[in-house]
Amino acid sequence: MKGIFRSAKKMMVFLAVFLSSAFLFAEEMTVYNQDYRMRIQYNNIAYSGDAVFVRLEISPVSVALEKGLTPRAKLNLFVNGKSSRKSDFYIIPTTNRNLPASSITMLTGIPLSTWWTADSSYYLELSFSIDGKNTEVQKLPFAIINKTFVSETIELDDRNTSIKTDNSKQRMDQIQNLNEILATVNTDAVYQTKSFVKPIDSDYRTSFFGDRRVYAYSSGGSSTSLHNGIDFRAPEGKDVFACAKGRVALAGWRNSTGWSIVIEHLPGLYSLYYHLSQMLVEPGDVVEEGTLIAKSGSTGLATGPHLHWEIRLNSEAVSPDFFTVDFAFEQ
Repeated sequence: MKGIFRSAKKMMVFLAVFLSSAFLFAEEMTVYNQDYRMRIQYNNIAYSGDAVFVRLEISPVSVALEKGLTPRAKLNLFVNGKSSRKSDFYIIPTTNRNLPASSITMLTGIPLSTWWTADSSYYLELSFSIDGKNTEVQKLPFAIINKTFVSETIELDDRNTSIKTDNSKQRMDQIQNLNEILATVNTDAVYQTKSFVKPIDSDYRTSFFGDRRVYAYSSGGSSTSLHNGIDFRAPEGKDVFACAKGRVALAGWRNSTGWSIVIEHLPGLYSLYYHLSQMLVEPGDVVEEGTLIAKSGSTGLATGPHLHWEIRLNSEAVSPDFFTVDFAFEQ
């Protein structure tokens, strides 16, 4: 195994959170079969709120793959002996020049809850079949490392209280529309598998992924939630860039997040950009990593100008820092 290593009051927490997500622990193994050789790469250790990604490089050693059969594979995560989450593999471009031309490379990922801890037991089960009939199962060791998350109380003024407590049909429709987009898994949507980049020229984080939040209403009362992304301090109108190549799946107004953009990067994998003052792309646009897509702002529920950057995998929020390392094992 090899490791690729996340204010005043928050600074120590910030350093711990930041450094804990900047490492990726990689495991590699090879499975031999009479028809194929399969190289498996995956992160066998992850922090709460990160993800586990598995890459398969399948090389034929017989005519089985030469006949045009498409391999099928599924990843299953078990927690305390029970199946918890599953994800189908999809085909990605083969970048390993040492593989035969007929080789196939596949990838998939599963999000890990911020509530899961090292106290539970975990393992992965990889199911693989060439012909759709004979399935082989490989058990993969896996573990989670605990992460400390920030707890904070946010005092809302009348305007933000009104936004946070808005139960109008318009807002409910906006939530449903976003959820439908994030639940879409298009196996042809393979845009970028290399590490993502930070979407803004700012290193100052005002809020972190997984923050345990209490919203205190100006009218009295409160509610609790998790912060699903990273907030970067940014003045009004600062450039916002695409963190990776992808297709713009949403660019429009949402009551709670203001002017908002969602970009699809891989099947079931999306980046989100909230509270913008200006949008420079439209739905359907295909953008490259680093493309200028928007300007930062404070629209929607915001206590000041900033950029909220979020990553969703199979609908669930995952630490954006996880994707700034070699999560798909391209190196």
